[in-house]
Amino acid sequence: MYKVTLIPGDGVGPEISDATTRVLEATGVKFDWDVQNAGEDVYAAEGNPLPDRVIESIKKNRIAIKGPVTTPVGTGFRSVNVTLRQKLDLYSCLRPCKSFKGARTRYSDIDLVIVRENTEDLYAGIEFQKDSQEVKDLIAYISKASGKQIRQDSGISIKPISVFGSERIVRFAFEYARKNKRRKVTSVHKANIMKHTDGLFLEVSREVAKDYPDIEFEDRIIDNMCMQLVQKPELYDVLVLPNLYGDIISDLAAGLIGGLGVAPGANLGDDMAVFEPTHGSAPKYKGLNKINPLAMILSGVMMLRHLSEFNAANRLENAVAEVMEEGKNVTYDLKPFPDDPSAVSTSAMADAIIQKLQK
Repeated sequence: MYKVTLIPGDGVGPEISDATTRVLEATGVKFDWDVQNAGEDVYAAEGNPLPDRVIESIKKNRIAIKGPVTTPVGTGFRSVNVTLRQKLDLYSCLRPCKSFKGARTRYSDIDLVIVRENTEDLYAGIEFQKDSQEVKDLIAYISKASGKQIRQDSGISIKPISVFGSERIVRFAFEYARKNKRRKVTSVHKANIMKHTDGLFLEVSREVAKDYPDIEFEDRIIDNMCMQLVQKPELYDVLVLPNLYGDIISDLAAGLIGGLGVAPGANLGDDMAVFEPTHGSAPKYKGLNKINPLAMILSGVMMLRHLSEFNAANRLENAVAEVMEEGKNVTYDLKPFPDDPSAVSTSAMADAIIQKLQK
């Protein structure tokens, strides 16, 4: 039996978490769920969206699966997801994007893996508010050090990219490629403009690539990469990116396979792992039992593979594929038209997957 921290999340999180735990249990693998709440409701009750008990639970169990958690835009508490990754040093965000028949998309046969650095870059959270003394001091220092003028009414974010952080994420990408028999790793950057940050990431990528002569290596500038993925995604395999670009490209790649509703994710460190869907908490749909649970269920497939429960993982992935291809017991977003009256609920879709598992 596996002791796993379960963070239901908020918004639609509890609904898709319930669907996911039921489906995972139906594989026959035994779980002892250590339920820990985090997010908006916890913040309202306790003044902290991520209590220490949640962190301690993950440190103890070494593995967690979580539903989506609301992140306020522009104001309010800092992202629970970002805080989790930084406090637990979950430096690698792994997001496979694989086509399933039945998904609503213009593309087919997509099979990409996004490897995103999770702890540095503009998501490091080093920000200074407009009109603060810190910003005034920074503007004065930058002007003196570089001769470049920054407008006085600016907010400032710092973009740190280190050799250490770059080396371990690029090496993770190559190790993943080798272990999973992938053919190529592409390092994505904007080194033509940001020569001392993205340039460093590219330099480290090239050095690490020398240790993996069995895997093809190339690099792409981020804006060109976006165009390439839309035009000819079949040319790419494993993409490794700094934090911000990785976040953006993850959503773009999810769009190629039908959207965030079918895009799983994992945040991995050297000895801990947190699995989660890539979509948000969709609070306007809270309690309606209509949201597609597949992104979290497929994150559960990733968790099973992490636990070396390969048979259960393959059976569950096949069950998901069958339900999607049949197109009968699927939520509204997987129907040809969103207002299709034959769309089923979150829980009913989970039931259909469980029936496939029990055949």
